[in-house]
Amino acid sequence: MNINEFIVQVALPEHRVFAEEICDEMEVSAKARGTGIAKRSPEYVAGKMAEGKAVIAFHKDGTWAGFCYIETWSHGQFVANSGLIVNPAFRKVGLAHAIKYKIFELSRQKYPKAKIFGLTTGLAVMKINSDLGYEPVTYSELTQDEEFWKGCQSCVNFEILKMKERKNCMCTAMLYDPATQKHDAAKRFAEELERKPKLYERFMRIKQRLVLKPKPKNPGMKVLLFLFTFLFK
Repeated sequence: MNINEFIVQVALPEHRVFAEEICDEMEVSAKARGTGIAKRSPEYVAGKMAEGKAVIAFHKDGTWAGFCYIETWSHGQFVANSGLIVNPAFRKVGLAHAIKYKIFELSRQKYPKAKIFGLTTGLAVMKINSDLGYEPVTYSELTQDEEFWKGCQSCVNFEILKMKERKNCMCTAMLYDPATQKHDAAKRFAEELERKPKLYERFMRIKQRLVLKPKPKNPGMKVLLFLFTFLFK
C-alpha cells in the first residue's frame, strides 16, 4: 500500500455521511494515546464539510481514510488545523502528511493573512508542522480567544493547563506567521527532528517533570523552548 492509492480532497457536503465514524475514531484514537482533544459532534464536523473548511481522504476503493478541518479564532486572525485523524487501517503510509499539506494549503487560500497554529504532543505532527514552516512558540503567542481554550476541557491534561494559568501544558505550541515566517529555519528544525528523535523524547520527559512541578519552581514556556533549542543544537 502506498500514498498513490489515496485521494485527498476538500470535503463536500455529501461527505457528511462519514461524520459520525470520523468523530468516533477521533475519540478512540485520543484515548489510545492517553491524550485529549476538543471533542466535536458529528453535526459540527458535517458543518465544516458543508462550509468547505475540511479535507477528507479516501482509499481508491472508496473507504474513508482520513480527515482534518479548519477552525478560526480572534475574528479570523488565527487559524487552527484541527481534528487530524487517519483510519487505523491506513496508517504509516504518509497519509497524515498528505492531509496536513492539503489542509494547510486550504487554510492559506481562505485566510492568507491569518496565523496558523497548533498544539501537539506528537513528534510526527511536529515534524510535519516544521516542514510547513511552523515554529515552536510560547502559549502567549497563540489566540487568547476563550472559545478556543474551552475546547481543551475534554483533554486529560486540562487540570495542568488550568494550574499553569494557560501559560504552558504538555502540548508544544507551534505557529506559522505569514508576515514573518522563516521557512528555511523551520525546514532545518524539521530535519533536526528527523535526525534526533531520541532528543525530542528526552525533551518531552524533561518538560513533563518541569510542568508538573509546583508553580514557584516552574520555569515557564520560554525556558522550555530554550531547552528544546539547546537539545537540538
